[in-house]
Amino acid sequence: MSTYKFYEQVNINFDKAAKYTRFDKGILAQIKICNTVYHVTFPVQRDDGTIEVIEGWRVEHSHHKTPTKGGIRFSHKVDEDETMALAALMSYKCAIVDVPFGGAKGGVKISTRDYSETELERITRRYTYELIKKGFIGPGIDVPAPDYGTGAKEMGWILDTYRQMKDDLNAEACVTGKPIQQGGIRGRTEATGRGVYFGIREACNIKEDMKNVGLETGIEGKTFVVQGLGNVGYHASKYMTEAGAKLIGVAEIEGSIYDENGIDLEELMDYRKVNGSIIGFGNSKELKERDDALFLECDILIPAALESQITGDNADKVKAKIIAEAANGPTTADGHDILKNRGALILPDSYLNAGGVVVSYFEWLKNIQHVRFGRMGKRFDETSLKKILGVIENISDRKFTDAELEDLAHGAEEYDLVDSGLEETMITAYQEIVNIRNEHDLDDLRTAAFISAINKIGIMYEQMGIFP
Repeated sequence: MSTYKFYEQVNINFDKAAKYTRFDKGILAQIKICNTVYHVTFPVQRDDGTIEVIEGWRVEHSHHKTPTKGGIRFSHKVDEDETMALAALMSYKCAIVDVPFGGAKGGVKISTRDYSETELERITRRYTYELIKKGFIGPGIDVPAPDYGTGAKEMGWILDTYRQMKDDLNAEACVTGKPIQQGGIRGRTEATGRGVYFGIREACNIKEDMKNVGLETGIEGKTFVVQGLGNVGYHASKYMTEAGAKLIGVAEIEGSIYDENGIDLEELMDYRKVNGSIIGFGNSKELKERDDALFLECDILIPAALESQITGDNADKVKAKIIAEAANGPTTADGHDILKNRGALILPDSYLNAGGVVVSYFEWLKNIQHVRFGRMGKRFDETSLKKILGVIENISDRKFTDAELEDLAHGAEEYDLVDSGLEETMITAYQEIVNIRNEHDLDDLRTAAFISAINKIGIMYEQMGIFP
């Protein structure tokens, strides 16, 4: 079993890739290290009047570009090492998909199940106050987002707190993942899972890679298993099934289920909402251990829960041909080597789950520009398309129905543009990673992804110079 902590695991992958770059060891050391680590404790009053001391962190890994960017995690497992590791991954992730942010991450050490909504609001607002007080939040400084245990509601509280304390025209850009009414963007909720789907689709379209793992190209007909039915796991599974893949196994906190004939995702979600568990759903079979779904025979495994799920202790039991890392750091370095050596195709987290930060970037742009995407051009595009269709009708005697006109002359709305931008980003980044892998004759995509990130960040540090 690996004894490396999460941050060390990230740096092991960094060091493997650094050997293929041209940068001085001093530049590499600067890229790798966390620039700023803020550890804070603060008191919060519980609903019963008692006072509890809460512990939290905000880590800014790299200032090669500003603002820094990264989610805020609410979990009883949060600690400084985890927050540093996730901040580092955010730097590399942003570079891989060409999002102009440095990496950051935040964490508050609480289990959300133990607190009421009013208590969570007080904790979120006080944590935000501490970030503001020390200059760890702002549209051009550091921009948080949702992560495990947080969502749009918490981001709305952060924005409101920031607005009360800062007279800032661009206040809405201090945080992303907000409700639409508070400056959020359509498509953000499903962005990470949607990006996971786009990444898997690209991988499945490369004939040589599919041949190497014994599969045909395309997603349709492939079987998959998902670990974690949170926001990312649910949306990744949704788009996979819509594309024709078959969900045959699910691992959740309460246990694992399997059905070789396929699991209806929406029916499973409804069942869990009513019963509080996936166990007992339909014709599915309950597996003995909670994580046994990870070891099912399938084409694609999507770990979408927490880090260090596939390790040196269990990687030899994973039978999936493709490991699609939807979570951050789900595979340890020794687990990765075991999977790679038996011929699995590993789609690394530093690329695959970048959809969230890509669309967060679009939201930040929207807030800085103070205009909704599509507002300026949608009607103009529709009018132009209708004119073209009218000319076609006149010269061909072909009359379009109202339904056809509505479909063919549809102008791009905000969601359409966001989805298109996300798809383009994930396709371009994957092609770039594959090209780097081929250029260096590598046998894994993770090292290629890290090479891409190091090259982009290293150039920035070379140009920055040293100031007294």
